[in-house]
Amino acid sequence: MNQVLWFLRAKRWAQNPPSKGRVKLVLGVVALCLALAAVERFLGWPDWLTVNSLRQKQ
Repeated sequence: MNQVLWFLRAKRWAQNPPSKGRVKLVLGVVALCLALAAVERFLGWPDWLTVNSLRQKQ
């Protein structure tokens, strides 16, 4: 995307900042994603969440 469009978007965001509730929601989603990534990285992926192949082995 063009830098000018990013600056215009930033200007609009500065004039109309998001509400506290929206900021908390976004931070909560980011924290949840980071927590899931940490669990997967340090504890491994559980077998019950692994998708089984539908192909028949020959």
